[in-house]
Amino acid sequence: FTKFLEGSFYIGVMRTDGSGERLLSESYLEEGPTWAPNGRVLMFYRQSRMDSNGSTQAKLYSVDLTGKNLQLIPTPMDASDPAWSPLIP
Repeated sequence: FTKFLEGSFYIGVMRTDGSGERLLSESYLEEGPTWAPNGRVLMFYRQSRMDSNGSTQAKLYSVDLTGKNLQLIPTPMDASDPAWSPLIP
């Protein structure tokens, strides 16, 4: 899930009954979390604050369920709204 709290966005997980909330990452703007098929990783996008030129950057990230293994996913340009699909041969 995505949570907005005190000026920051968070990507988190919780049990279906709403208990056990765990926040895995935090930044200016994070949205679009999607589960990896193996259920061990979330992918989402993070947008930077506007710089002095009025531009922002949107990048894809993955994070495991501990929140300790946050990784930038390299893309040739800005990216958002990740989705998993079957492997195409």
